[in-house]
Amino acid sequence: MDYEAVIGLEIHSELKTATKIFCGCATTFGAEQNTHTCPVCLGLPGVLPSVNKKVVEFAIKAGLATNCKINKYSKFDRKNYYYPDLPKNWQTSQYDLPIAYEGHVEIDVDGEKKIIRLTRIHMEEDAGKLVHSGTTIKDSATSNVDYNRTGVPLIEIVSEPDMRSAAEARAYMEKIKSILEYIDVSNCRMEEGNLRADINVSLRPVGSEKLGTRTEMKNINSFKALEDAINYEIDRQAEVLDDGGKIIQETRTWNPEKGITQSMRSKEDAHDYRYMPEPDLPPIVTTEEEIENLRKSLPELPDARRERLTKTFGLSDYDAGIITSSRAMAEYFDEVVAGGADAKLAANWMMSDLSKNLNAENLTIENSPVEAKRLSEMILLIQKGTISGKIAKIVFTEMWKSKDSAEKIVKDKGLIQITDTGAIEKVIDEVIAKNQKAVDDYRGGNKKAVGALVGQVMKLTKGKANPQMVNQLLAKKLDA
Repeated sequence: MDYEAVIGLEIHSELKTATKIFCGCATTFGAEQNTHTCPVCLGLPGVLPSVNKKVVEFAIKAGLATNCKINKYSKFDRKNYYYPDLPKNWQTSQYDLPIAYEGHVEIDVDGEKKIIRLTRIHMEEDAGKLVHSGTTIKDSATSNVDYNRTGVPLIEIVSEPDMRSAAEARAYMEKIKSILEYIDVSNCRMEEGNLRADINVSLRPVGSEKLGTRTEMKNINSFKALEDAINYEIDRQAEVLDDGGKIIQETRTWNPEKGITQSMRSKEDAHDYRYMPEPDLPPIVTTEEEIENLRKSLPELPDARRERLTKTFGLSDYDAGIITSSRAMAEYFDEVVAGGADAKLAANWMMSDLSKNLNAENLTIENSPVEAKRLSEMILLIQKGTISGKIAKIVFTEMWKSKDSAEKIVKDKGLIQITDTGAIEKVIDEVIAKNQKAVDDYRGGNKKAVGALVGQVMKLTKGKANPQMVNQLLAKKLDA
């Protein structure tokens, strides 16, 4: 039978506040285990939490940036469940009155645009972290608990089940990550657990409107794991259904070592959590003026920036999408162009040599040894004809290793482009005299033979001859 996958994501993002959501403990990642704790986040008797105002502001900004409606009256609730990493035996979260609801974002997969609806965004506290002795909880003999993460502020972004493939789910999560980075409310470091997703997957016969039984996979914290886990689960469920079996509603874990999902426990529905209003926290009341002030504080968001780059600078939709995929890269591009560099040349250099070097050394663009100002200066030398694109690659390599300007490197290494007609013609005459076969091929109608001759001229001039002049002068002599 042909099946259609129905996928929804619950994305958890830690907010980049200095302190936790209900107490003054630090949120710094990587501290010694169980040192960032206090009676409030450990849920000891007699304590009273208080709401971190910055958390509320960040949550509202996330809602506005994802086209959500903002609840002017929202409240916290207790989500009751028992697990070793939850010291209070309940999680302070939001249930029926979340801070934001009914939003949407647009994704692009292979040139096809699609709207993914957001059900809600709500605030909650993070749980602690179980440190397993094995690879996963399934193959561990023991687990210890680190409560440093307990009470770190989270927003949970819940989508509608609008995705139909692992590729769409990845594109959606990448878009959410990009938005959160743009508005500067989360570090989104997936390797630190700043951004992770619970995945809900079900299958139904193609053409059916009835939803199938879903399974949930918890705490997926990489894009590769997201795609692999979804694709495996789709295949697994299809095999069960084809064999006449039934899908069990359950929580499963992704085992990256084996490349499979494994059953953990039967899935609880919302009513099993016995939600109740949090009696120790007042409701969150937000005015229209406060909402509008936060809306005005938002930067230019990825979609708007992408549109600007295509309309103002004539970049392709693909190039603009790559450049705007992170705020840091988009700002780097704007700085390069602001220095006078041609936008298309800037995009090409950023997506080729710059990205290649960053990836090779596992660096982010914020830590690039070649700053935007210096890249802009190098591109200007290309535009002025001082150096060719080929020579620029040598210059860029030198810039990567030193703090020298492009102009100084060109001067010190004698890399200035040869634009003297007489000097170029002299080399061309030498090349024509030594490559009679290529000359005969060209004059015999094989115009591609000129490429070999151009290559010889560039070789003899060590790449410094102006390529455009070489082509023009060669053609003139060969056609004479």
